[in-house]
Amino acid sequence: MAEAPNTPQAAVGVHLDAATRIATVTLQREDVRNAFNDAVIAELTQAFRALSDHEGVRVIVLAARGKAFCAGADLNWMRRMADYSRDENLADAAALAEMLRVIATCPKPTIARVQGDVYAGGLGLVACCDMAVAADTAHFCVSEVKIGLIPATISPYLVRAMGARAAQRYFLTAERFSAAEAHRLGLVHEVVGSDDLDATVASLAGALATASPDAVRSCKRLIDAVTDQPITPALIADTVAGIADIRASAQGREGVQAFLQKRQPNWL
Repeated sequence: MAEAPNTPQAAVGVHLDAATRIATVTLQREDVRNAFNDAVIAELTQAFRALSDHEGVRVIVLAARGKAFCAGADLNWMRRMADYSRDENLADAAALAEMLRVIATCPKPTIARVQGDVYAGGLGLVACCDMAVAADTAHFCVSEVKIGLIPATISPYLVRAMGARAAQRYFLTAERFSAAEAHRLGLVHEVVGSDDLDATVASLAGALATASPDAVRSCKRLIDAVTDQPITPALIADTVAGIADIRASAQGREGVQAFLQKRQPNWL
């Protein structure tokens, strides 16, 4: 967690590369280790909503400037929250939860580019993205219990990413753990040297950008639908309907024809 200065600055930057159709959303409060407050939450929510609906976007990369990826909540925001009533705290937490939901349910594939340390709510940002690549120098910490709080709003995404057993340790001890440990737990997919971070993210983003947008969107829904579900006749029927629907869709037909005719599909 870090304290924000009195001088205002743009909190979140958005850049779209029209050629690659890759959008980058960048936390740019490096002077406070990219700690977030209500303004940052609102900007991130708006950015992901807009990019979700943007026809020119195929992939979204969530990145950050400076030495830290995200230090959690900034201290000035926490000072204001200290005087909130319960109703005000409910509204405040609901805004954070909505931001996480918007990122997690984004129909476009998302990649967290983790160049530095991640604390508290920042881990929620990483866990909400479909993929995460971290520099080997990054460290992680679910630090809330150290100040008498709990990682409530980020917990559904973080437990899904790292598992309940790991959460039982790291939520309770607030230990700082390495990028290698984050990889072992499944919180991040790859750990690379800082010099290789951009190339690794670009390789993943490039692969995602060439896939069928409709199929990627449907795959994201499929994962949510089958995860932790018993394999019942109803679930099997849903998967049968899912493949039938995508085969009959415009992009499904186009993709198969392009493959058989050894040409590029029209979404490229």
